[in-house]
Amino acid sequence: MVETSRIQSLRVVASLINSGGDLATVLQRLVLAACRHANWSMGSIMAVDVEHGYALVVVRHDPTLIQRPLPDRWELATSPSLVALRRNEPVFIPDARVSEEFPGYRREAFERDYHSVLVVPMNCTDDSGRPLVLSVVSRGIIEVSEEDLAFIGMIVQLGEIAVERQHRLRAETLAAERLQRALEVNTSLLRQALEDGAMATLLPCIRDLLPYSIVIVDFTANLVTADRAPCGSDIGDADWQAAVAADLGPSIMKAARDAIDHPAATGATLFWEVNGKRIRTAPRIDPLTADGEVVGVLMIFPGPQPYGQADQLLLDGIKHALGIQMLRNVIRFRYENRSLTELFLELVERRWRDPLDIGQRARRLGLNLDLPTQMILVGLPGRSPRAVSAAADLHLPVQRLLSLHGIAGTLVTVPAGLVCLIPAVDERSLGPVKRLMAQIARSVADILHAEPFVVLTSRCMAPPDYAEACDRSWRMIRIAEEFGRPGVLDARQFGPLPMLLAAANTHEVRGYVADSIGALIEYDRQHGTPYLETLSAYLKTGCRTKACSDQLGVHVTTLRYRLTRIEELFGIDVESPDRRFSVELAIHLSGVIDRSP
Repeated sequence: MVETSRIQSLRVVASLINSGGDLATVLQRLVLAACRHANWSMGSIMAVDVEHGYALVVVRHDPTLIQRPLPDRWELATSPSLVALRRNEPVFIPDARVSEEFPGYRREAFERDYHSVLVVPMNCTDDSGRPLVLSVVSRGIIEVSEEDLAFIGMIVQLGEIAVERQHRLRAETLAAERLQRALEVNTSLLRQALEDGAMATLLPCIRDLLPYSIVIVDFTANLVTADRAPCGSDIGDADWQAAVAADLGPSIMKAARDAIDHPAATGATLFWEVNGKRIRTAPRIDPLTADGEVVGVLMIFPGPQPYGQADQLLLDGIKHALGIQMLRNVIRFRYENRSLTELFLELVERRWRDPLDIGQRARRLGLNLDLPTQMILVGLPGRSPRAVSAAADLHLPVQRLLSLHGIAGTLVTVPAGLVCLIPAVDERSLGPVKRLMAQIARSVADILHAEPFVVLTSRCMAPPDYAEACDRSWRMIRIAEEFGRPGVLDARQFGPLPMLLAAANTHEVRGYVADSIGALIEYDRQHGTPYLETLSAYLKTGCRTKACSDQLGVHVTTLRYRLTRIEELFGIDVESPDRRFSVELAIHLSGVIDRSP
């Protein structure tokens, strides 16, 4: 009969606990059910705060009609709650009034008129993650059997199920709210990027949305923007922002470009130093794209909270808004630079007719072609993977270098690189210009991971001079690239080769190349053989078979066979110094002619 009654009671308890409501309501019904169906007079559910050393009352059932203030927290040192949790079993006090082990309960037993106490651990937590215990008391002294403990244990287990369900519901509700908020934020950021597009306006919005430290790297403006310092770095936000705006900015920019150029390294650990404190971090680096090109990155530094679905949706929206803002910069750059580039190309390609007309159009764009002018040509390395899309990336850094050196100049983007027009200087005043050129070479190399070719043209006194000066200088760049000599160039480095190249398009020079190696080039083209490559490598390695075979990645026997075939088929023998020089010169001129416009 007793068993049947308890089974029926459990059904009532389950219905009561699962009748809906928030977590506090579920816990209130649980303690009520434990008291009502397990025959206890009063009860409470407490959260155990181990860190601060207290057991805190979450809900209480006390049918006493006399209203009086009751303690809502207990020191763990005087409470059986911690003992129950550690042992993971109920703690029963037959008569709290005579108990020496828990003096807190002994004092309250007299104040609230009870004797027996049962504390049962619960395998669940409150909203703050603190473990819960059920505490029930009886006004009389009672005995608790194994059946009684099993029955109240089942009531507690039903309560645990209901509590976990409430936690899941709460988590799902919060996730839905965050997703909705993320969608609203995405719409707001997108509208703001389209209407304003200023980084200074977007950053405060992003700061309020993300709990993580972020750094925005804008390749289009060569700008690094930081907000709060990385978590755990022990660096103040103001110090972090100042460091990023100064010495740390170039390092972050380089790390961002490395991550884009070498995607496998995006999880690499980075080391930086700020105010003597060394930072070791592995930020997540997400590319920002516009018009199919990477225009920047968003660096996200890890924090105490893991990324969730809503966080990812929020990050996607932020990246989209930042990409649009940077796209505006790209469009603005292309628009402002297009007219200047078109005029400059018309000038150096000799497509103009009236010097007065082109001079007036140049003045409207900020150029005075009647003043003595020189040009710094920056040739981008043809093998650089980013050379094609580098114009916008290089424009601002070079412009800043001009300002830094106090040189007034106008930058023009051309297909082969950059042209910087500066006031002409005499031989005695070349020092600042040479330092500027060296710094441009270093800056471009850091951005492209390949050293550029930088040369200063002769003076231009009138519109016709620009085409000739550019031709000579680009010719020198082509020679330097052929011989693998990047950096700041000087005409004296190349001796008579620029003069030879000046005639590179004449029948005589082309005939010389054809007579020397023309048959070999044509044979390679028709049969797909590597004879020109082999001959070039053999000459560059000083006719040393071992070094040449290593460079080509072939066996020495294979190399010797190729050289024998070259001599048999084309009569090319490079054993004599004169013949060797003739063939090597023809190979170099061939490479230069092939790239000539």
